[in-house]
Amino acid sequence: MPYTQRESTDSVILEPAAPATAAVIWLHGLGADGFDFVPVVDELKLPATLAVRFVFPHAAPRPVTINNGYVMRAWYDIQQLGGGSLVEDDAGIRESARLVMQYAEQQHAAGVPANRLVIAGFSQGGAIALHTGLRYPQRLAGILALSTYLPLRASLAAEAAPANRDVPILMCHGTYDPVVPAAMGAASRDVLQSLGHAVDWRMYPMEHSVALEEIADISAWLQGCF
Repeated sequence: MPYTQRESTDSVILEPAAPATAAVIWLHGLGADGFDFVPVVDELKLPATLAVRFVFPHAAPRPVTINNGYVMRAWYDIQQLGGGSLVEDDAGIRESARLVMQYAEQQHAAGVPANRLVIAGFSQGGAIALHTGLRYPQRLAGILALSTYLPLRASLAAEAAPANRDVPILMCHGTYDPVVPAAMGAASRDVLQSLGHAVDWRMYPMEHSVALEEIADISAWLQGCF
């Protein structure tokens, strides 16, 4: 499907040839930017009849503790990842969630209803997609979480929006992921399922990346959502 690419200081937008009737807000990982997943859209090979707009926001630059305080694009600070007690940047996570909700409201104002909107993300962006989507007050089409984990899990039961209690969630993870271990993703899946959320969990023989088989599965899942 042909897309028209628009760029601004805060995002990259791929506009379908026909007026958009659905949208995907796709969040990049730590240190990347909105351009990171633009090439994936053509590989999805979505039918033109879906008329999906893709919005790829850029996270603001901020110092990241786990990277020695180096300033990079990040949705929130990370002090440590993996074993031990996880200290989470509650304020940063919620700040980015509010920003994503603003992007969602922009799509609504542009004529795309919430139930035709998917919030997606990779790695740190996937964590924000899970956090935001499960708390979004209107029913979404789905949540796509790639190579990631569930942040602020202790508050989810109290904060989850009733409208998205059974929203479709696709979680994809690499078996050999050295950045966000597969066990971390699986533990997040288990928490979500224990709270009654519907999770479609897929694993692929890859590291912290995206595989062709995964892209095909994402395409099929998106078409099911829309």
